[in-house]
Amino acid sequence: MMKPAMMKVELVDLGAQYRSIQQEVREEIDSVLASARFNLGPNVYQLEEEFATYCRVAHAVGVASGTDALYLALKALGVGAGDEVITVPFTFIATVEAIALCGARPVFVDIDPRTYTMDPASLASAITPRTRAIVPVHLYGLPADMDSIMAVASRHGLAVVEDACQAHGSEYRGHRVGSLGHAAAFSFYCSKNLGAYGDGGMVVTDDPALARKVRLLRNHGEVQRYRHSVLGTTSRLDELQAAVLRVKLRYLDIWNEARRTWAEEYRDRLDDVPGLSLPYEPAYGKHVYHLFVVRHPQRDALRRRLGRLGIATGIHYPVPAHLQPACDFLGYRAGDFPEAERAAREVLSLPMYPELTLDQVAYVSQVIRDWHRERKAQGRRGTVLPFVAAGE
Repeated sequence: MMKPAMMKVELVDLGAQYRSIQQEVREEIDSVLASARFNLGPNVYQLEEEFATYCRVAHAVGVASGTDALYLALKALGVGAGDEVITVPFTFIATVEAIALCGARPVFVDIDPRTYTMDPASLASAITPRTRAIVPVHLYGLPADMDSIMAVASRHGLAVVEDACQAHGSEYRGHRVGSLGHAAAFSFYCSKNLGAYGDGGMVVTDDPALARKVRLLRNHGEVQRYRHSVLGTTSRLDELQAAVLRVKLRYLDIWNEARRTWAEEYRDRLDDVPGLSLPYEPAYGKHVYHLFVVRHPQRDALRRRLGRLGIATGIHYPVPAHLQPACDFLGYRAGDFPEAERAAREVLSLPMYPELTLDQVAYVSQVIRDWHRERKAQGRRGTVLPFVAAGE
């Protein structure tokens, strides 16, 4: 078979997205600059209303980042020193940081190896008299098994804050993520399905009292100018980012469907590659493919081949949180969460963004198939194929 011509394929191409909405974005930015209103202006409040409607909840509060959204939601729920909050170790470190910033102790449970999200079967055994909340992570664009998690939370009287930072528009049994727990946190980091041109975040909830607390906390506890009812912080979503996000929100469902289309194209082309595990989409969840993550025991060798042929990839995440030096104080050790550790050794993120082309998906898939076929042929000739450990 003739080798495909080398092609450069980015992991994410934000420039392609910008070119498709450039005129609309520039007009909105110019409007904000002309107004000279940069903090808590009309675009912030309108985006809050629009995003709440999108998530099918009553309230949304714009904040400075996804990390702040998690932190402020937990803080508004009363999580503090001496409390424990249960989450997963296979997540971006911000999930853990938000818990620790409240003064609480992060407690981990392992993941389901198919979904990479919280294993509900492990949840009950992690609950202690100090447990105050649960933070399930909707990872890569797929929701956690929220019915099972909420059932455990209800039995024990625990708050649930969804980490929806990678799952804008994803659905669980027909309900949008963000509407499933007591509150949810979204990130608008630039590479997200709904990304700003900088940082930004949002807390969403159906609880009006919780929304009021987050609004106070994001702006120094200010009830009126220079009148402060609580000690808060500075975590305001700025007007320029809100203006950009309002443009992008109008396209989010279209972009998510494009991601799903490319995910199916990858599946069709890679489904029969031995040893390569493709993303799992359970009956309860609508995946929006923030990332298209495969796994293979020879992940690093495959990644090197893709890189040499112009294909950018990522590893989300190479070191689970319980083994990060920053989390040494929690006292966990290697082997404590074997599914998270195994995933960290094997997962590989392939290029995924709405503006991909069929030629690009075909090229990435063909390179993977060629790599596997060559290794298989080497094995038949008796060549010893060394195991490539993670990190080499």
